[in-house]
Amino acid sequence: MALRFSLPRFERPEDLPGHTRVQWRRQPGARLIAMAAAVCWPPLLTLLFWPPKNWVPGADTDWRLLLLVVGLIAVPTGVEVVARQRERTGRPATRLGVIWRFMLWGGLLAAALQVLIALVVSVIGWFGARSVFEALGATETTLLIYGVGGLPIAILVGSSYALWAGLCVAFIAFRKSPEPVNDRLGLMRGR
Repeated sequence: MALRFSLPRFERPEDLPGHTRVQWRRQPGARLIAMAAAVCWPPLLTLLFWPPKNWVPGADTDWRLLLLVVGLIAVPTGVEVVARQRERTGRPATRLGVIWRFMLWGGLLAAALQVLIALVVSVIGWFGARSVFEALGATETTLLIYGVGGLPIAILVGSSYALWAGLCVAFIAFRKSPEPVNDRLGLMRGR
């Protein structure tokens, strides 16, 4: 006896996964719950199982604490930008659009922060150098390690954190839009 699998037929773009039209939930705390879940889930879960050795801000601060601080700023900003875009253009209109925007912005933010860190560490290296050539060597090493080596890792971490944030916002703060009503009697023409 052979097993038969049938794939669903996609007749409209809305039938594809993630392409269902969405709108904001009307519950007052839906956005706050979505933002809290987006910010807290990845770092706090790991902080509970593997507590950091140093909670004090400094050179050896745990990177999960830094990620939590960046998330506290970036996620509410991302939700506000999505809300403004929806007011202005009606986009993103699907959950997939919300997730895509968060991933793009998260990757770009991670890349920008990594470049900023590389430049700051390079400048700090200039002050510790005893000669111009030692400063050039420190700059080369710093840019090679933090810029070339650290940039792909930073983009990967930032995009994955942003993927989680986008999923939280898309599924907690949004709900499926109701189907449009057909104007059979012609009473809705003025709207």
